[in-house]
Amino acid sequence: MSLVDHLSELRRRLFISVLAVVAGGVVGWMLAPRVMEILIGPLQQAHPGATVQFLTVSGGFFLYVKISLIFGVILGLPIIVYQVWQFVAPGLTPQERRAALPWIPASIVFFTLGVIVAFVTLPFAIEFLTGFTQPGVSESRPSGEAYYGFVTMMFLIFGAVMEFPIALVFLAKLGILNVALLKRSRRMVILGITIFAVVATPGGDPISPIVMASVMYVLFEFTIYMLSRNAIPEPPQPAEVDAPDVG
Repeated sequence: MSLVDHLSELRRRLFISVLAVVAGGVVGWMLAPRVMEILIGPLQQAHPGATVQFLTVSGGFFLYVKISLIFGVILGLPIIVYQVWQFVAPGLTPQERRAALPWIPASIVFFTLGVIVAFVTLPFAIEFLTGFTQPGVSESRPSGEAYYGFVTMMFLIFGAVMEFPIALVFLAKLGILNVALLKRSRRMVILGITIFAVVATPGGDPISPIVMASVMYVLFEFTIYMLSRNAIPEPPQPAEVDAPDVG
C-alpha cells in the first residue's frame, strides 16, 4: 500500500473506533445514575449513609460526561483493539500474528481483572484514609469531583498495571528474558513489585499497595508457568564425528 492508502486506512479505522466510543458513551450517559450508585458503594460500605457533594454548579454535569466517556471507551474497547489489530496485522509475518493474536483478548481480561481488584480494595482503602478524623473536630466529606476522580484513578492504575504479564511475554518472545532468568530474579522482582506498588497506588493507604503487589506477584508466577509450558526445547545438536584418516 502507498502512503496515501495507509493514511486512508488509518482514518477509516479511527473513524470506526470513534463511532464505537460514541455509541458506548450514549449507553454510559443513560446508565450514569446507576454507575454513580455503584461507585459510591465503597464509600458507603466504609461509612454507611455517606454522600458526596459537588463544589461547582457544573460538577454533576461534567461527572456525567466523564462517566459517559469512560463507559464509551470500555464498551468500545473490543472494537478499538480489533481495529488496531486489523491495521497492524498486514505488516506482521504469519508467525508474529499467531504469537500476538491470543494476547489481544488477554489484555482486555487483565485490565478487567485490575478494575475488579481495585473495586474490591476500595472500601478498605477508604476506611483507612478517612479514619484520621476526630469526632466534633473534623469529618471526612469528600467532594464528588475528588471522590470519583480518586475511584477512576484507582481503576486506571490497577487496570494498567495488570497488563505487565503481556510485557514479560513480549520481552521473552524477543529473547530479552527467559524462564531461567525470571526464576533467578524472584527476590529482585518481589522488591521491585513492592516499591512500585507503594509508589503507584494513589491513595497512600497500606491496603492498596499490599493487594496490588500480591496480585502482581501471582501474575508474575503465572507468567513463568505459561512461558515454561509453552517453551519449545531446542533440538539436540548432532555430535561431531571425526573424519577418518585416509592414506
